[in-house]
Amino acid sequence: MLARRTILGGVAALAAAPAFIPHAQAQGGFDAFLEGVRAEARRGGVSAGTLQRAFTGLRPNQRVIELDRRQAEGFLTWEEYRDRIMVNPTRVQNGQRNYAEYRSLLQAIEGRFRVSPRVIVAIWGVETNFGGNTGGFGVMEALATLAWEGRRAEFFRKELLAALRVLDGGHVSPARMTGSWAGAMGQPQFMPTNFERMAVDFDGDGRRDIWDSRADALASIAHYFQKSGWREGEPWGRAVRPPAGFNIDAADTGGKRSLRDWNRLGFRAEDGGPLPASELEAALVLPNRGSGQVFLGHHNLRVIRRYNSPVNYGLAVGLLSDRFG
Repeated sequence: MLARRTILGGVAALAAAPAFIPHAQAQGGFDAFLEGVRAEARRGGVSAGTLQRAFTGLRPNQRVIELDRRQAEGFLTWEEYRDRIMVNPTRVQNGQRNYAEYRSLLQAIEGRFRVSPRVIVAIWGVETNFGGNTGGFGVMEALATLAWEGRRAEFFRKELLAALRVLDGGHVSPARMTGSWAGAMGQPQFMPTNFERMAVDFDGDGRRDIWDSRADALASIAHYFQKSGWREGEPWGRAVRPPAGFNIDAADTGGKRSLRDWNRLGFRAEDGGPLPASELEAALVLPNRGSGQVFLGHHNLRVIRRYNSPVNYGLAVGLLSDRFG
């Protein structure tokens, strides 16, 4: 899903700061850029009225540029990221409460998309704190700033044009179209192109409202996982105890073996018991910046990482999902 990585993982979004571009000609260049986008969007069928609503008063936001250039990923150890950010007691408790409160909705979503409600709730929790923190930036302002600024201009221009199509479809108003500084939107934190491909109208009101409709938001997460290849009924993975003499620095993380074979090699469940006598394939997975914890990951862990690619994210979502249901 990515280039979204900057805004995912449950880190609180920052409120948008007042725009400040330290170049006298910046706004003139920005206005010219918007005219180019306007012309391209009109050729793509976006209405003049939508463009007027979206672009009136739009200015580049220096804070967005600063955040894009100062992505602070990778500084936490695996254990800090796991215990402080992702699988902390508050998030677990809130997830259990939400899982119970929306059990009927989650069961209906599972019936349609065949995706585990536990992973849906885990994604919902780490992305936006169960819908409580969807970001305080105007998506149009953020995407236009990043597309104009140029470091990843092509990517963000495509997202800006997609966001205009979302507006033109009547799914959300420009004022309500808020999200992260990188343009990820709503409770699932979808980029606009992902919205176009994956957002669904689960409540049947004619709009794909991932901002204010919990049914649409959670079903859209499930749809993303379904399209990414989620295998119903299979686990994502598990923490394991490696055998004596295991050299973590020389570990082969590319090969797959059945759980039965991993057990024969001396790997055990985290509590010391045997692994299941199963032919389900798994590969060794090692957290980045970890202190020795080892996992066996199945196909569904790879699916989680298609939502957001860092290995620590995938492992933490898996661990969190195990605490629900």
